[in-house]
Amino acid sequence: MAAKTERTFIAVKPDGVQRGLIGEIVKRFEQKGFRLVAMKFLQASEDLLKQHYIDLKDRPFYPGLVKYMSSGPVAAMVWEGLNVVKTGRVMLGETNPADSKPGTIRGDFCIEVGRNIIHGSDSVDSARAVHKTGSMSKPQTSYQTLNHAFPHRPVISNGPEFA
Repeated sequence: MAAKTERTFIAVKPDGVQRGLIGEIVKRFEQKGFRLVAMKFLQASEDLLKQHYIDLKDRPFYPGLVKYMSSGPVAAMVWEGLNVVKTGRVMLGETNPADSKPGTIRGDFCIEVGRNIIHGSDSVDSARAVHKTGSMSKPQTSYQTLNHAFPHRPVISNGPEFA
């Protein structure tokens, strides 16, 4: 199957925000070669979260999940790139941090499944559904990074050096 450019939704959860991990997570996605097309720092309402996690409503942990996710701000992001949904999920690691490999976000920064610092869409369709809920419905900015044409090659600058 050929690689395709797509978009995914990634959210740093309240515990990731409280621990100051937004920058590290953004850095990892940018260094992988993905492009950030939207970012919003928000306090999600319980209504928005109930809609977002509607597929989990019959699970016993659902009420606690909604309460936890509304307990503090989240950093909601839309990322674009080749196979970003699948690759992003690999970068996140397993839902249970104990099953996550070192080098993944959860493998490096988490120990508890109920506080696993990050959410990632599991499909292009679920990423689109987040867009429709309104949490990321504003127009996204279009731009190109310096390494957009060659996302896995280092940027070489011949510009002046600054002390």
